[in-house]
Amino acid sequence: MLAYLAYLLPLLGVCSAVTVLVSARRLGEGVARVSAGFSLAIFVLALILFVKQVSGDGQGQLATIGIGLFTLYFDALTALMALAVSAISLVVHLYSIRYMRDDPAYTRFFVQLDGINAMIMLMVLAGDLLTLLLAWHSIGVLLYFLLNHDTRRAAANRYAFWTLITHRIGDLPLMAAAALLYYAYGTLSIPELFDAIATDPTRTTIFGLPITGAVGTLVLIAAFAKSAQFPLHTWLPYTMEGPTPVSALMHAGIVNAGGFLINRFAPVFVHTDSVLLFALIIGLVTTIMGSVMMLMQSDIKKALGYSTMGQMGYMVMECGLGAFSLAIYHLIAHGVFKATLFLNSGSLIGQARKDPNIPEGEIYKFMVERKAPKPPLSWVIFAGITIVVPLFIVFGAHQVVDEGFLGHQGAIILLLFGWITGAQTLFFVYKIGGDRPFKLLGYVILSFALVILTYVLVGHTIDTLLYPDPAFREALYEAASLPGPVFVALMLVLATLIAMGWLLVFWSAARQEPLTRRFRHAYLSLYVLMSREFYIGDLYRRLADGLIVRSQRLNALLRWL
Repeated sequence: MLAYLAYLLPLLGVCSAVTVLVSARRLGEGVARVSAGFSLAIFVLALILFVKQVSGDGQGQLATIGIGLFTLYFDALTALMALAVSAISLVVHLYSIRYMRDDPAYTRFFVQLDGINAMIMLMVLAGDLLTLLLAWHSIGVLLYFLLNHDTRRAAANRYAFWTLITHRIGDLPLMAAAALLYYAYGTLSIPELFDAIATDPTRTTIFGLPITGAVGTLVLIAAFAKSAQFPLHTWLPYTMEGPTPVSALMHAGIVNAGGFLINRFAPVFVHTDSVLLFALIIGLVTTIMGSVMMLMQSDIKKALGYSTMGQMGYMVMECGLGAFSLAIYHLIAHGVFKATLFLNSGSLIGQARKDPNIPEGEIYKFMVERKAPKPPLSWVIFAGITIVVPLFIVFGAHQVVDEGFLGHQGAIILLLFGWITGAQTLFFVYKIGGDRPFKLLGYVILSFALVILTYVLVGHTIDTLLYPDPAFREALYEAASLPGPVFVALMLVLATLIAMGWLLVFWSAARQEPLTRRFRHAYLSLYVLMSREFYIGDLYRRLADGLIVRSQRLNALLRWL
């Protein structure tokens, strides 16, 4: 019954788009409230379905209308994602009522906004591969029109088209994965495919390749394109020419499609060998690139774009470590957070233009005047606090919530990243000093402990909600594991390098001799490389220009022009 009620989620979005289009001449700006009303109804329905799914037996349900297409599969993953998507969509709709009021294409904007929300819902609910492909492709097409909302802006047109091409690249591997699955098992139904794979996971496909490994790799590539993973990331930071509500929806919802797709195909990845290592490497590279490039931007929206790239890399990396449900929690939390940042970016820019003065304080003196009082503690003692306390908090929180969690290799790597984050926060406290550094240090440690504990509690809850079978969760972690001796050696080397790195940073700060001055040549070379965004965009432009020149020569040769 729940699965059939779920048909209303995408249908209400389509009805909203049609209603807005038909009644635009009569209602004028009132169509925005009609669209927001439908969005509210979708959110309420998604909330009801989520509560019923959670309070029920937790089993997935398949609904069909008898034609083999537009079948819906409603399970815990679907219910949670539908609730998150509808909530973010409702906020974007309410924000857009006033923000887009003076836009000449007011009606068209809400029609396309309703359309893309309906397609996102259809993608989340898809119970067969054809429906999934239809929704996956339609999201990219509708996003192109939303990003190119102001057709008079050349930059908007160019980067919207760039986005469209990148998403089309992501469509091809998903289509190939669907074809391989149908060829191997003779069905397009997603739950039937998963049952067939569980029964016979060793089946091979063309060229004798294992079906699970081939499909898993293709699904990952499709997710990389939609979630802006290296090297298919270049479209995301440049799509800021579209309206702010579109940026909020895109960064809070659409780029999360890759994380959802990987989780949807979790029953495939559980039978793969070393495929998830591919996701770990790509996610790690994307995380580092996005985080570094974010720090170099002067444009607030572009900085948020690179921030999203880094967070999506972290999300894919979590999947590569076997923490699939943690990636879902991450993408939902990031979606809410990033939507708030984008919707508030315009107000922040406006306030900064009216009052450019920054309130003075320790952070102001450190960031602007580059003045920092001498810390009251020796750098050796503070370095010890920075290295030991976050490590104790991170491991202690996981040990309290789930003792078995620390037995997974992926969990230990995630804890390593949590350790680095906490140490970085405490190091910032050391550098800014202040009149009451011990009080500030206590607040930071307490806040970090609360954040980590909440993160672990919610992550564990979502883990048991999405994948209630402990054996399946263990199999996911096992599929992402490295050989034991290799993993132990890697962790020892990384932990030693990180600890030595923090000691070097503290020693340099205590001597008031920045490392950038000591390694000036390497720093400047790295800065130039990053300022050119690792030349990836230049490479794509050169390839595009070469393709255009060769196509012109071919046209002239064949006398098509």
